[in-house]
Amino acid sequence: MRNSLLQAIARNPWASAQDGFLAVSVLAVGLLLAIEFDLLQYGYEMTGHERHITLMEAIALTALLAICISAFVARRLSEEHREFSMRDERDDVMRELRDQATRDELTGLANRRAMLAALKELCAAETAGHHAFFLMDLNGFKRVNDGYGHAAGDSVLTVIAERLRRVARPSDLLARFGGDEFAVLAYDVDQAGAEAVGQRFIAALDSEIQVEGVAHRIGVSIGGVLVPDDCGSVQQILAKADVAMYRAKATKRSALVFYCSLDEQSNAFSA
Repeated sequence: MRNSLLQAIARNPWASAQDGFLAVSVLAVGLLLAIEFDLLQYGYEMTGHERHITLMEAIALTALLAICISAFVARRLSEEHREFSMRDERDDVMRELRDQATRDELTGLANRRAMLAALKELCAAETAGHHAFFLMDLNGFKRVNDGYGHAAGDSVLTVIAERLRRVARPSDLLARFGGDEFAVLAYDVDQAGAEAVGQRFIAALDSEIQVEGVAHRIGVSIGGVLVPDDCGSVQQILAKADVAMYRAKATKRSALVFYCSLDEQSNAFSA
């Protein structure tokens, strides 16, 4: 109870000061009554003939004083508990709303908003490090929507999201960018490590996806950029990853293309 009271005082110093003032006032009144009626020497009063209050009256006043102080403390703790509970409920609601704002409803992955925020934070960070960003577009997904309906398409996307989640590293941020596009931010990887990460995502979609008894073969085209080697801003990251992804899509099969490889090819051709 002592710790709860101290926490209550720390969280609401002004209200606690008011309660303290009232408590001190009650104590002062009690002390004046004790002095006036010599309650501290109630043993003498019990044998004297000229007393203003009886022993039972003194005990009753003391009990009343204790009740008043306890009531102040209990009220403050009760208010604090109620406010703390309401604050927890508000915090839970706010966390849920924030989570909904950054979470893709269909797949449960992070959404475009969350990925853009992570990229912005990464570009603004002053700490050194090498990272990779992958933009992925599914091959053959349009046939699922057109031939079997959007419900089947949603089921396929859910399976794909789970496969990508299983092969992603714990530190990777995996997001559904919208439609049949996904994105991954892989932290602390060099080019060789980024190549390995990207190939895992391709391998995750090698096998057919079974939905309602129908097998669908879905591939993926991945465009990758190295951060900060290839780009230094969010706009550059997205634009260069998009260029690399469309180059991968031109192969007509699952492929991983890095923007830096396109730069090397361009330099070779110009030479």
